[in-house]
Amino acid sequence: MFESLIEVILPVFLVIGAGYATTRGGYFNFAQIDGLMKFTQGFAIPCLLFRAIAHIDLAESFDPRLLGSFYGGAAICFFAGLAVARTLFKRDWEDSVVIAFGCLFSNSVLLGLPITERAFGPDNLTGNYAIIAFHSPFCYGLGVTAMEIVRNRGKSPFVMAGSVLKAMFKNVLIIGIILGFIVNVSGLPIPVVAEDALDLIIRAALPCALFALGGVLVQYKPEGDMRTILFVCFMSIMMHPALVYLFGTMTSLKQDLFRSAVLNAAMAPGFNVYIFANIYGRAKRVAASSVLVATGASVFTIWLWLIILGSH
Repeated sequence: MFESLIEVILPVFLVIGAGYATTRGGYFNFAQIDGLMKFTQGFAIPCLLFRAIAHIDLAESFDPRLLGSFYGGAAICFFAGLAVARTLFKRDWEDSVVIAFGCLFSNSVLLGLPITERAFGPDNLTGNYAIIAFHSPFCYGLGVTAMEIVRNRGKSPFVMAGSVLKAMFKNVLIIGIILGFIVNVSGLPIPVVAEDALDLIIRAALPCALFALGGVLVQYKPEGDMRTILFVCFMSIMMHPALVYLFGTMTSLKQDLFRSAVLNAAMAPGFNVYIFANIYGRAKRVAASSVLVATGASVFTIWLWLIILGSH
């Protein structure tokens, strides 16, 4: 399975590395990288998700065993992270929620999609799109709800609910997914010209996003409590996929959906973890360092999970 490291994983991380090296060397500045990231995260990837959800077979892809395995594992990691951060690392509740969010959030779009496509082919992404459709709503819903509860202790539940909904529906990824569902369920045809235009945009989405991710990582430095950082990395890239593997095996999840679920769970925390920490101004150094360290370590852990999946 050494070929999987060379043929599947390294090309993806070489693109990330190119973004990192050229930004670190000054060829691109942070403003240019931020612009590229804004294009991918704010436009190209929402277009990709819109078209994928618009054309996906809802009955085939939204298998309760798939979603239960992936998000059951994610929820366990979140609450375990919350408990350990609070009791073992002695963090306050707000910091603990950010640390738990790092244990929960896997980079299912920027890393999960290209690596699954390279590993198993473009026809095996059905499970990925089903997971992604609920990823931001679930993760942000859980993280924002927990944070608003601890920040607004004693306030009206309506205030907390309003904060959660506002944060959710400002996310353009969620808007793209919702629009895709509307087109899918209604049966509205997408004009051929619009499909062709979407195809042009979508082709640029993942390569540009990976390159920009490398540039963004230049801004992160491995600082803070290393025990906490290593705990977040372990929960994210080892414990979450192990739980999904267990749950998927117990429920006899179809092979293509099983692979998508485990591989997505094995992805490093996305920089949304740092964005979440930055929004609330809590545990920012731990969040940034966890993204950087886990992304580097995942080169080898993803290879391990591909070997395990190859024998399943």
